[in-house]
Amino acid sequence: MSKRTSAARYARALLDVAVSESTEDRAGRDLATFADLVRANPELQRTLANPVVAAADKRAVVQQLVDRLQPSAPVGKLLLLLASRGRLPLLPDVVDVYRERLMEYQGVIRAEVTTAEPLSAEGAAELQRRLAGTTGRTVTMTTQVDPALIGGIVTRIGSTVYDGSIATQLAKVRQALTERL
Repeated sequence: MSKRTSAARYARALLDVAVSESTEDRAGRDLATFADLVRANPELQRTLANPVVAAADKRAVVQQLVDRLQPSAPVGKLLLLLASRGRLPLLPDVVDVYRERLMEYQGVIRAEVTTAEPLSAEGAAELQRRLAGTTGRTVTMTTQVDPALIGGIVTRIGSTVYDGSIATQLAKVRQALTERL
């Protein structure tokens, strides 16, 4: 079983419990806080990832951290379970998958928008509103600028790309002209 698949099982279970307790947002924050703490402390990271350190010792370290951080009950239990089973290296993937599943549960999608020139605040708000209307979901949008587009816009929502850039249109015209010759 792949690392991501294992992480998805833990994340799904955490979300199910957190939703039943109405603590899904807090659980996500608590999980991310713990993962950030581990990431920021290389010695702690090495200890928790070291196969020579006994699972009971890792669990004791995690228990001390849980006692100090006081995360929501489902997160505390999950962290202790991961420590007991030697699965703490899955934590960054669990955090990522949990965020994805939480956004899906809340009806939120992420859109990455690339334009040739920066969008005005009004333009970005209008685009976000239109994307929400088209998808029927709440949209969180990130924007970036790529002058190579010449003009137009490229939007990625999940694995779908909507490319309305002038650069792509010119490439299609060039392709059509070279095929005719």
